[in-house]
Amino acid sequence: MKILITGGAGFIGSAVIRHIINNTQDEIINLDKLTYAGNLDSLAEVENSSRYTFIQEDICNREAIEDILNQHQPDCIMHLAAESHVDRSIDGPAVFIQSNIVGTYTLLDACLAYWQGLSEENQSNFRFHHISTDEVYGDLGETGLFTEETPYAPSSPYSASKASSDHLVRAWQRTYGLPTLITNCSNNYGPNQFPEKLIPLIIQNAISGKHLPIYGQGTQVRDWLHVEDHARALYCVVTTGKIGETYNIGGHNEKQNIEVVHTICGILEELVPTKPEGVEHYIDLIQYVTDRPGHDVRYAIDASKIEKELGWTPDETFTSGIRKTVQWYLDNQRWCERVLDGSYQGERLGTFSTTES
Repeated sequence: MKILITGGAGFIGSAVIRHIINNTQDEIINLDKLTYAGNLDSLAEVENSSRYTFIQEDICNREAIEDILNQHQPDCIMHLAAESHVDRSIDGPAVFIQSNIVGTYTLLDACLAYWQGLSEENQSNFRFHHISTDEVYGDLGETGLFTEETPYAPSSPYSASKASSDHLVRAWQRTYGLPTLITNCSNNYGPNQFPEKLIPLIIQNAISGKHLPIYGQGTQVRDWLHVEDHARALYCVVTTGKIGETYNIGGHNEKQNIEVVHTICGILEELVPTKPEGVEHYIDLIQYVTDRPGHDVRYAIDASKIEKELGWTPDETFTSGIRKTVQWYLDNQRWCERVLDGSYQGERLGTFSTTES
């Protein structure tokens, strides 16, 4: 196949591209705007492949998208391009509306015109796979799991923009017949993640002797999914999933945020026993800070559908995955330094309050 991947220089997108280039004979066209979170260093191992092409472009540019589709004639689209950080969406929601909603609409509309122009055989083989998040379901409460039938109740500007894009994808399938699939995943972690997210931020701050910020009391629960397991799942869905269906993807690893931080500190005690000056134990760097506005307490995914229907299960447990992840960041400090080029230095984001002027 020839697969057009939007947002392929991002954390999850780059993992998908590495998986496909290294494990299949498919061709990849990587379309990425290269915002702050896009990093071509994450694709260094595959960038010289004859089956890989990179195009820097914005999914909101309709004319450019049409040209790319007509020139490269992809067999399917994997749409990962999105603004994805909740805290940034609180500080500046406009870019999330533009990228996640307007961008998805623009891509859908261009893909519909492209699809309608294909031969009948190619139309039947075409797929538009939209990659989304479990955050569209909102706050789960103390018990239960998100299923594909869970009603949407997004809490943040980010999750609301992703919920909107999910609805657009379903509408283009039902109204126009565009063959679409949707996946909603739990929290990803692993190599090449931008260090504003919890796990890489904690690793980088700890080895630098900086505070480890914990929102509230750190009791928020997330289901952690290793990004390489997610990449396998996404390829499984785009190649074998049923048109019009939604598949939830989770790691079966529910952990409180404070548990995650304690685990990372314990691994660092073993792997980096020589600490920054003034630090006796990494855990002493923990600092509880005011919680995020509207912070959801618990997410947890029921991934039984994708397991039963498509045969996918995660390979990594949290114990194995988090150790590999910590080791990767320790072994790839140059990658981290290049990412932290001045655009983000670990500062707190998303502190908007209704009491502020």
